[in-house]
Amino acid sequence: MPPKGHDKSVRRSVPGLPSLPRPVYGRTESLPNRALTRRHSHPWVQLSYAIQGVLEVQTSMGRFVAPPERAVWIPAGMQHRVFSSPRTEMRSLYLDCSVTQWAPPRCHVLGVSDLLRELIRAFSKIPVEYEQDGAHGRLTQVLLDQLAVAPPIDLMLPLPQDLRLQQIYQSLQSHPEQQTTLAHWSQKFGVTEKTLSRLFLRDTGLTFRAWRQRLRLLKALTPLEQGERVTDVALACGYDSTSAFIAAFRQQFDETPGEFFR
Repeated sequence: MPPKGHDKSVRRSVPGLPSLPRPVYGRTESLPNRALTRRHSHPWVQLSYAIQGVLEVQTSMGRFVAPPERAVWIPAGMQHRVFSSPRTEMRSLYLDCSVTQWAPPRCHVLGVSDLLRELIRAFSKIPVEYEQDGAHGRLTQVLLDQLAVAPPIDLMLPLPQDLRLQQIYQSLQSHPEQQTTLAHWSQKFGVTEKTLSRLFLRDTGLTFRAWRQRLRLLKALTPLEQGERVTDVALACGYDSTSAFIAAFRQQFDETPGEFFR
């Protein structure tokens, strides 16, 4: 559900670095349009972060969404694609595995504190081949220390592995407003509703209802960040009223949409 007037996506290049010039390398990009990368991996860790806009990282296991003040941690060697909303200001970091031994080997969303945000901003302005024993090296170490203590945040939609459930996912991803029931899908696939419910729990750890609600709310983050009206976003995501959408949003994120993007 792209924001109005921004239906087209452009292909974003993946830097062809043979190696990192320093243990931490920064990449700054301004992306006026919706952008995506091809599926790829790196021999180093990536922190996908934007000071403006919403990022989404997709792996084989899930979709990880990072609005402002959040970032996606992508382990070395993990196949992924990165999507960005219009008018995104990227401040990505690439980190050598030798300086991230404390990190869990899984993709996840991190909270970005005010201090960490300013450290990333400052790092993006220093020379690529900074002096590791000087002031820039010390700034880099503080940046790594703050990354190590950044809290994980549950902004992830687990993706089902069963082929039938993947059809449901693709349908709802394209049209989150649809009210199609699990009973409808069970008739389509020729299985019982109980079987599909059991498969959803097995593949995602969530009931179908909880999983669909999370899909809708994560889809809502980009248009909300882009300034669309809450009422319009609520209807586009399949909610009958603004109040019902805000209640679901608060239940999922512990904040109202206004508080979340303040």
